[in-house]
Amino acid sequence: MKDAFGTPQSLLVLGGTSEIALATARRLVARRTRTVWLAGRSSPALDSAAANLRRLGADVRTLDFDALDCAAHEVALGKVFAEGDIDMVLLAFGVLGDQTRDESEPMAAVRVAGTNYTGAVSAGLICAKALQAQGHGSLVVLSSVAGERARRGNFIYGSSKAGLDAFAQGLGDALHGSGVHVMVVRPGFVRTKMTAGLAEAPLATTPEAVALAIETGLRRRSELVWVPGALRVVMSALRHVPRGVFRRLPV
Repeated sequence: MKDAFGTPQSLLVLGGTSEIALATARRLVARRTRTVWLAGRSSPALDSAAANLRRLGADVRTLDFDALDCAAHEVALGKVFAEGDIDMVLLAFGVLGDQTRDESEPMAAVRVAGTNYTGAVSAGLICAKALQAQGHGSLVVLSSVAGERARRGNFIYGSSKAGLDAFAQGLGDALHGSGVHVMVVRPGFVRTKMTAGLAEAPLATTPEAVALAIETGLRRRSELVWVPGALRVVMSALRHVPRGVFRRLPV
């Protein structure tokens, strides 16, 4: 169960090599989290992430998990919940894709959509059902400001995040009153390996800043968190810019 400050004792990370997820796990382990499951495709990076968290004092286990293999999700995630209650699930997997390539290679675009949306729907529903059966827990979903309004430069990624965001908000409504808390996190440009080499957007942030926002949101039982907070105002304005004008904006 969570302590008085909202810190979970147990954490399941879907996307176990995500820099944002690992920054969040480190922050939570430094507080009170003692059991961590890192779910992701087997790799040296996943093993290294687990070893680093163990050095911080956590009991860390890894789980072979592929976002695109939806048929295997129920069995894989069922093993985690069969071991005991999970206080928090952090859904953090996703791919950015390559807009230019993905427009000309539809199956590459499908991979982006399948990972960011379809895989998340599958895993999210399975985890939500398990959390509901427990009667408690938080499901934290990493969305993106890119889902607020599709841009010419990344509309494939943005559309997948828009779908994820809508799904997570609807799931939160469906679970209201069940004891399960769903929190959607909308970071802007985050400086990670995934964004390395890309032109940095205004209000760029770091995995550590997102982790702090997640921890604060858990404590407040927020339903929606923007990182940084100023993006709420920026995106509110951009959402209402006429389409003809929006096309010409350098965003």
